[in-house]
Amino acid sequence: MTEVVEPLRAAQDVPAEPPPAAAPPPKASKTAAIIVTLTVAAIVGLSLWYLVQPQPLLVQGEADATRIDIAARVDGRVAQRPVSRGDDVAAAQVLVSIDNPELMTKLAEAEAGERVAQADLARIEVGTRAEVVAARKAAVAASEANQTLAQQTYDRTKQLTERDFASVQKLDEVTASLDVAKRSAEQAKLAYEEAVAGYTAEERGVARAAVAKAQAAIATLQAQVAELTVRAPVASQVYQIGAELGEYVSPGVPLLSLVDLGDVWLRFDLREDLVKGLKVGDRFAVRIPALGDAPVTVEVRTIATRGEYAGWRATRATGDFDLRTFEVRAYPVDKIAALRPGMSAYAEWAGAR
Repeated sequence: MTEVVEPLRAAQDVPAEPPPAAAPPPKASKTAAIIVTLTVAAIVGLSLWYLVQPQPLLVQGEADATRIDIAARVDGRVAQRPVSRGDDVAAAQVLVSIDNPELMTKLAEAEAGERVAQADLARIEVGTRAEVVAARKAAVAASEANQTLAQQTYDRTKQLTERDFASVQKLDEVTASLDVAKRSAEQAKLAYEEAVAGYTAEERGVARAAVAKAQAAIATLQAQVAELTVRAPVASQVYQIGAELGEYVSPGVPLLSLVDLGDVWLRFDLREDLVKGLKVGDRFAVRIPALGDAPVTVEVRTIATRGEYAGWRATRATGDFDLRTFEVRAYPVDKIAALRPGMSAYAEWAGAR
């Protein structure tokens, strides 16, 4: 009995071998392989399909607005400039004041000349003074008396000459004196008649023309003086400053630039192959990064060719034709108060690769 128990204990101490693992079913492995293959094939197919599809072209534009360059029409020094860059200005608001003392002096001189012309016209319109008429009448009487005396002297001298009591030379002298007296009497009579008649219509016309000329000179200088104060033509915003205080400016020199924020559009410079089919009135969506990249609907209002060319691109393999650049102006359908010139905008141009 002892011998039988020992072998049994020894057999219990030996560890039992694990059972062999079961082989995977052949159908499950085939299904996984098929799924992986289909997934790879789908990815490759979608990639190829995406590559062969025409992709929309991303075109970039820029916001622009009506720009008004204000230039000086007279010379002088900048005395005042009550606005700064970025200020909103109202219509007729003072932008720049120019100091020009010489121009003011010329205006004062022209006004004085106009007063002189007015006084001369008034003198002519009134006519000859009564004192002048009386003086001319007295001159006529005096000249007639001289003529009478010269005539009497001539008669006596002639009688004496005929009796040989006076020389022929003396007769010649009194004859000349008589002629002078007659001419003086005629001249005095004409002067008297002129004083009585007054000034002629031609003289009055010349006086009126002198007044008109003086007034025209004043109007010209007043217009130049008015240009010393530069005002805003429309409600706008100061974009650039071109002249500082104390700086001397000449006619035509830019003083500052204004932008009309009420007339802002988006400008796109597109090749002519991209504007094919585009017409005024078309609408498309753009995005403006500065305004949160939200879509904005714009309407085309202008399609105009530009003088310069786009990047060179041949239209056919054997040709050397350039593609012109067209400027497209698109206005937001709904006004955007925050839109400012210089902001970038982009749009997906469908149908272009």
